[in-house]
Amino acid sequence: MSFNSNHTFKSYMLFTLINMLHFYPPPSSSSSWFGVWIGLELNMMSFIPLITIKMNYYFSESALKYFLIQALGSTLLIMSSCMFMSFPQMSPPLLLTSLFLKLGSAPFHFWFPQVMSGLTWPQAIILSTLQKIAPMILISYLSTYPSLMQIISLSAILSAITGALGGLNTMQLRKMMAFSSINHMSWMLMSISISDTFWITYFLFYSAITSSIMILFYILQTFTLSDLMKSNQTNPIHSLIIPLNFLSLGGLPPFTGFIPKWMLIQFLINSKLFLPLIFLLSSALITLYFYLRITIFFFLLTNPTMIINMKLNMTYSFSMKLLLFFNLFMFLLPLMFLFF
Repeated sequence: MSFNSNHTFKSYMLFTLINMLHFYPPPSSSSSWFGVWIGLELNMMSFIPLITIKMNYYFSESALKYFLIQALGSTLLIMSSCMFMSFPQMSPPLLLTSLFLKLGSAPFHFWFPQVMSGLTWPQAIILSTLQKIAPMILISYLSTYPSLMQIISLSAILSAITGALGGLNTMQLRKMMAFSSINHMSWMLMSISISDTFWITYFLFYSAITSSIMILFYILQTFTLSDLMKSNQTNPIHSLIIPLNFLSLGGLPPFTGFIPKWMLIQFLINSKLFLPLIFLLSSALITLYFYLRITIFFFLLTNPTMIINMKLNMTYSFSMKLLLFFNLFMFLLPLMFLFF
């Protein structure tokens, strides 16, 4: 039994390393779209074994859905790249469509919550963060075409609406995080129109906060809202960490998640892009509503004396202390922007 567990861990680390190696150099650094296609295929083929290492019905279904969608996106990408010389006007929109499909951006988001629902939390972290890097780099290159900026803005608006409305009635935490990722994708797509540095900054903030939440869910082994409420009864420290994470993910000031949104809002106002801004802000309010649905429970139903009297040094492991330090650091990070 220990041999199987050790073998599974080694296999998981191997495929994770292979999955990360395709960023050095990234597939977008290739001089041709054929090289880009090869890099994306290597990325896909290294992520699928991560899903199917522990084979069961849910992992198999998620792996099959992910493979079919990514294969369809790769087909569109290689077909549109071959059309560059013959149909220069039609090829860039098809390339952008294939990247939207691989990214899980609206209106091609239908697969993302379904795949996310069948993954473990470590796999969900990779799908929500690392798997988005290469398509977004390629979209940033395509944003140099003025005709494609309207399509990117339209996809951002649809992603904002879909991510906000899709997470309202779900009780599954993985599906909720999937729709949250779709909503944040709208902000990142609009950030691409500014500069590479800007969307990378937003992506780093989003990845840090989302990964922190999912790591906590992995430690607690919670997959539904009812599981999350039960964990609050035994570990009062979660009443501090979980609300701070969700409020930061929702972009509520003065939490860390508000910083990149604030920067993007300022740019959209200065550029007179009021229509996308209205949709982004409206969707942010809706997502904040179903984040508050979780945080209010912790604030109202937790005994304050439990938090005051808890003894971290005797009760919690090093990983939990490290996670608490990270969350408190992220909470205090906006103060640096006020003093410096």
